[in-house]
Amino acid sequence: MLKKIMTSGILFLCWLMAASASAQQMELSCESLGSQLLSEGFITATELVEAGRFEPPSNNSEIYSQLGAFCRVSAVLSPVTGSTIEIEVWLPTNWNNKLVAVGNGGFAGVISYDALAEALAEGFAAVSTDTGHQGGTPDFLFDKVTLADFAYRSIHEMTVAAKILVTNFYSTAPRFTYFNGCSTGGRQALTAAQRYPGDFDGIVAGAPANSTIRMTMQQLWNSRIVNDTPGLDLSEDDFMLVNGAMLAACDGLDGLEDGIIENPAMCHAEPASIAGLSALEVEAVQKIYQGPVNPDNGDLIYPGFAKGSELGWSAMVNRQPFAYSNAMQAYVVNQDADWDFMDMDYAGDLTDLDEIVDALGMQAIDPDISEFINNGGKLLLYHGWNDPLISPFNSINYYNQVQAAVSLNTRESVRLFMMPGVNHCRGGNGFDTWSKLQVIDTWRESGQAPERINAARFENNGVMSTRPLCTYPQVAVYTDGAESSDAASFQCQ
Repeated sequence: MLKKIMTSGILFLCWLMAASASAQQMELSCESLGSQLLSEGFITATELVEAGRFEPPSNNSEIYSQLGAFCRVSAVLSPVTGSTIEIEVWLPTNWNNKLVAVGNGGFAGVISYDALAEALAEGFAAVSTDTGHQGGTPDFLFDKVTLADFAYRSIHEMTVAAKILVTNFYSTAPRFTYFNGCSTGGRQALTAAQRYPGDFDGIVAGAPANSTIRMTMQQLWNSRIVNDTPGLDLSEDDFMLVNGAMLAACDGLDGLEDGIIENPAMCHAEPASIAGLSALEVEAVQKIYQGPVNPDNGDLIYPGFAKGSELGWSAMVNRQPFAYSNAMQAYVVNQDADWDFMDMDYAGDLTDLDEIVDALGMQAIDPDISEFINNGGKLLLYHGWNDPLISPFNSINYYNQVQAAVSLNTRESVRLFMMPGVNHCRGGNGFDTWSKLQVIDTWRESGQAPERINAARFENNGVMSTRPLCTYPQVAVYTDGAESSDAASFQCQ
């Protein structure tokens, strides 16, 4: 018995010494990165962060307390004169041999700490950038260098640097490198597929803000409707009225009335049939659904919002223009900080403007991503049907354009998942919780394209419900009489 205790004690001591040596080695490895030479920049700090001890500048997530130990590396990249791209690379102890670059939102200007933490929690090394400027104001857009950094250069440069740091820290290159972003991050994602097809093995692009000119024209169109219509006064009560009517008409099309329209494209209810709306209000709502058109020829410039999204319209449908869109049109398209959105010309030829903004790198609308696909790349697109900022029909249009432009079996390399009831990137009454990284990683590893994704939603009482997201153009159809909170009760058809 004594011999067994002594043996156990020796084994525990050996394990403790090995763990201590491993921790020491990781600390030394982390410190050694401080002297790492980067061709386009330099390391500013390295730090071994103990498990659960990272304190972000703005702690709005519990995920940080659950993180394991990691090496945190900060660097500044200067690929051209005047460029100051700050990046952070997080290198976990429990590395899964893969790297994730995470995207930004809005005008960026900050490191995406929550996205870094989410990737790290799943075992990935991760990298983020402020895209070459500090803060979320648009003044940087007037500078050609910082505009290019924000538009396309920062994501590429940070990825190149991160691959070097990962390889040196772990003494092996990442097996796969992924990108994961939504909104501005969705534009960054499609920019990478189109401009730098060799950077990533898999790309997740959510609700992409990839059409700077036309998307912002649609967003400002909603304010123009209010300003251009004397006597029109749309309120949140009106939006609730319209939303209730759309749900009453179309909620049950999937076999289940649950406050979610599964496929708004199949909802044929019209605002003219809604009691309580004036003629002016009916016309305005129709224009919001339609999206901006050229008044001279009736051509649609950019699609409008989907039926079911009305509860989120307040940010767009009011007299004040949406700040992001106004700034993009003023600073990037018109190069005039004093530009007035009421001067927007919806009858003009957008061909030249598209070419100018494409040349700046501020759009990602090229559907020919054959080189990315030929490299083995996988593109996972997703969009919430209730998005009140970026029209979900834009993602459908881009997906269809890729299918037409690429002379390959694109369905094996490009998939689109629409999320019923989900707002911009997340939130809403739908099912928005699923691991984008797990889906893209499984797809890349197995070569088997995903057919359905079981997403979750947590109710107020903490109970989790699940629902399948179906690969477009399929939709989830409820099996009558089955448990409505279980994804297994729905078929993708």
